[in-house]
Amino acid sequence: MFGRRRKRGRHATGAVDTGPELDEEFEDVDGPWDSTVAPQDDVDRLDLGSVLLPMPAEAQLQVEMDQQSGSVRAVHVLTSVGQLTVSAFAAPKSGGLWREVGAELIQGLKEDGARINRENGEWGEEITARNQGVQILFVGVDGPRWMLRGVAAGPEEHFEQNSAALREMLRGTVVVRGEQPMPPRTPLPVELPEAIARHIQQQG
Repeated sequence: MFGRRRKRGRHATGAVDTGPELDEEFEDVDGPWDSTVAPQDDVDRLDLGSVLLPMPAEAQLQVEMDQQSGSVRAVHVLTSVGQLTVSAFAAPKSGGLWREVGAELIQGLKEDGARINRENGEWGEEITARNQGVQILFVGVDGPRWMLRGVAAGPEEHFEQNSAALREMLRGTVVVRGEQPMPPRTPLPVELPEAIARHIQQQG
């Protein structure tokens, strides 16, 4: 199963639960989830084809289109404290893609003059960048034949709240990888719900 028990309380010591207690605490199991083992819950998720995103309350969507191909480049979730972006990519079966992508990301951020901080987070290394009053958190999750990248960007004073919102979104995200072969790093295709796609067409 791709999902994990939340590391808090006595779970942080490496203790393993057995028996009925495991069922009682199943709600502590965290994603993100592969679609083959996604939980059957009542979470309201935005279906973007390759990713199903749990939406924060009172959030708005900003769709970034590729002007040449007409395809969706990214979907940003806007909240009162910042912007959240979750993207899925094809990855090798061996995993470890986030380590490579993170190293390249750090190099690019340094070239842009950002102040970088690296910490070990819930899913591995997290990267924080500060530049001109904006603070950005990058989180990567290596899954089965996919990698999920989450980005929280916004004013420094809202960084903690924005970061918490990103982590909560990642925990509830479901990735639909599909069986088709794809080169590593290929973005998994994003498909907009019909109502949203129609709205964008009308605006265009």
